Amino acid sequence: MIGGGYVGLVSGACFAEFGSDVAIVERDPKKLAALRNGRIPIYEPGLDAIVSKNVETSRLTFGDDLATAVNGADAVFIAVGTPTRRGDGHADLTYVYAATKEIALAAKDGLLVVTKSTVPVGTGREVARILKETRPDLTFDVASNPEFLREGNAIGDFMRPDRVIIGIDTSGPDEGERATRIMREVYRPIHLIEAPIVITDLETAELTKYAANAFLAMKVTFINEMADLCEKVGGNIHDVARGMGLDQRIGQRFLHAGPGYGGSCFPKDTRALTAIARDAGAPSRLVEATVDVNENRKSRMAKRIITQAGGSIQGKTVGVLGLTFKPDTDDMREAASLPILTHLHEAGAHIQAFDPEGMEPARELLPAEIRYCTDALEAATGADILVVLTEWNVFRAIDPERLRNAMRGNAIADLRNIWSPDSMRAAGFNYSSIGRS
Repeated sequence: MIGGGYVGLVSGACFAEFGSDVAIVERDPKKLAALRNGRIPIYEPGLDAIVSKNVETSRLTFGDDLATAVNGADAVFIAVGTPTRRGDGHADLTYVYAATKEIALAAKDGLLVVTKSTVPVGTGREVARILKETRPDLTFDVASNPEFLREGNAIGDFMRPDRVIIGIDTSGPDEGERATRIMREVYRPIHLIEAPIVITDLETAELTKYAANAFLAMKVTFINEMADLCEKVGGNIHDVARGMGLDQRIGQRFLHAGPGYGGSCFPKDTRALTAIARDAGAPSRLVEATVDVNENRKSRMAKRIITQAGGSIQGKTVGVLGLTFKPDTDDMREAASLPILTHLHEAGAHIQAFDPEGMEPARELLPAEIRYCTDALEAATGADILVVLTEWNVFRAIDPERLRNAMRGNAIADLRNIWSPDSMRAAGFNYSSIGRS
């Protein structure tokens, strides 16, 4: 497994749990040292136990020598970062192609090279070209195996997936038969629990990942727009979402209104898909609109907070509950808190925040003047307005009376709808939420 980041570490640990011998190659010295010392550099529930168990059995190892890891391997998975490329929205494949060249130099005949990273259509073909160009003497197979892991639920998603997508390059002499056999063996435990395993071509597998994430991002953005409409006409977005979600054609997931989607996948993948579609001459107007609406929503949320604070936030204290893009993760990538709190800081607010897992990564991304607190009540103490940005369960249990006694003002902007409007207003709060009166 090339890359010990979120995807590589979760995938590698779960493959080891399936019974495979897995060597994870990580070149970041600090991250590698942490892994070797039993410290997990990311927060993901249950991951530490699986890593520890499989390190003890020697099924899972960590190192920085790719040649050693590849030696004797049946398959090597590329799980490096594919961030948005500046200027055009495309995924930056620098790390993928660099890893491919290094694999080619170290590989022996018969190796299967699999892209686990989220990559644009055509990447698998380019990987095959680079392998062939770098080592004309090498026989190899290429496959695409995109991940569908939800942060905070990644172990369950990997071990009990809705489906596994495997794209196979069938242009070789055996038409991909060996590659298919290896991938089926790798995922044999998934087959035994009768989870669907979809075998297709490279291009289809690559596009499926982007299409799935873009559709879910559109779903989130749609319910956010319906929440705005509810506020104008007196509807209740919770009931609208429930009424929609009970339709089996729609489903209940990703119908939770909020300040806009974030994270490591949706923002990056929607931008990449619009770039892919534009370059292919088949522009995706729905996805383009989704990206635009989501970005604008975050700045609108900041203005909404300022309005509730009386029209000016200058010199006022803002208490913040939650910083990460979602609960049960420490991931700050594209979190709604970043543009919202930056906007409030620039408008003159004094910000004090608490997040159960995200404060350390947040320090590197948010204004230095933000004060980080030890718990939720400290973040609320002396606040003129309290803002909920992430729906951690620990926040739901806060007693309204204790909250009211801690705050200086009485305004709450609940951008995740974690509390009951009636209960909070009964406790004396000027309470607003998303899509509810």
